[in-house]
Amino acid sequence: MYNIRIHNRDFSLRARIDDSDVGRRVVKALPFHAHARVRGQEIYFGTSLKIDLPATASAEVKVGDLAYLPTGGAFCIFFGPTPDSVDDRPRAAGPVAVFGQLLDDHRPLTFVKEGEMFDVELA
Repeated sequence: MYNIRIHNRDFSLRARIDDSDVGRRVVKALPFHAHARVRGQEIYFGTSLKIDLPATASAEVKVGDLAYLPTGGAFCIFFGPTPDSVDDRPRAAGPVAVFGQLLDDHRPLTFVKEGEMFDVELA
């Protein structure tokens, strides 16, 4: 397990990355400084990562999940319904590899605006 910090000028959230192949590759790519993209109650950051999805990849995610989406090498944070949701649970735009979980309350993410700068780094 790896602890990370996801922060902008207004707040900081702790998260944990698991010791999976995808998780280790994400950790190796840290730190990064990126503009947030907002898609419903999902925030994602484009990265330079190119990772093949495991056979367990799915669009089904839970609130607080951190996941990798191959399109744009995206680092995604899910915290509520997204445009692909069929109920009040988040759903990814396509198959993702979940590699971690937020440790802190996700509510500050509801105030993030498109394009805000974030740092993602080891804690």
